[in-house]
Amino acid sequence: MGKYSEKNVVITGGSNGIGFAMAKLLVDGGARVMITGRSQTALDTARARLGENVVAVRGDVAALSDLEALAERVTGEFATLEALFVNAGIARTMPLESTTEQFYDEMFDINVKGAYFTVQKLAPLLSPGAGVVLTTSTANVVGIPTTSVYSAGKAALRSMARSLAGELLPRGIRVNAISPGPVDTGILGNGMTEEEAEQFKAQQIAGNPMRRLGTPDEIARAAAFLAFDATFTTGAEFVADGGATQL
Repeated sequence: MGKYSEKNVVITGGSNGIGFAMAKLLVDGGARVMITGRSQTALDTARARLGENVVAVRGDVAALSDLEALAERVTGEFATLEALFVNAGIARTMPLESTTEQFYDEMFDINVKGAYFTVQKLAPLLSPGAGVVLTTSTANVVGIPTTSVYSAGKAALRSMARSLAGELLPRGIRVNAISPGPVDTGILGNGMTEEEAEQFKAQQIAGNPMRRLGTPDEIARAAAFLAFDATFTTGAEFVADGGATQL
């Protein structure tokens, strides 16, 4: 029996990066996991790597019809859930003067609206004692140029974790947030040229007290702690950033 045996879990954005690391950790511990994503190719690859205890469902968290279909699939596959990791999101940069309405709307539709309605649609399936974990970011507490839209969305998730924690507490459901600093997922420099991405990565390493980037596995372990082990914690944000926002 693994640590997470007989646990049913949904991870949005689970086909790569931090979400995939979460899925692997939980599957290796015996959980049954449903991952979602927008790319069928990425989902198929993740499913092949993770094994038979994983169900991969294609969907866009910004589309409520897809979230409703996800809830139906969860009901059919699992009936109830012990954990929900609201991890799907996009990280893109844009200077203030270049930001368009389309860019703003896409970022908020996926990162904020998508997260909110993921919880709304799946909350009825959460069992008493279940844990919900939202993926925020240390960008929600520091002013990083060109990340104003992304950072504002992550700050919204931080607030959401508090409010939803209060709302779901009568059902015995805990809601917390995991706040990663720079993590080496291969997408750290999304939206940048190769030269810009390398420069940004070097700056993040040089400015981090631990002089390195985090790994997806480190974030996954922290998120799993919030979901399953932090049974007297709700409404909190756990920062995993090598001390960057603390020291």
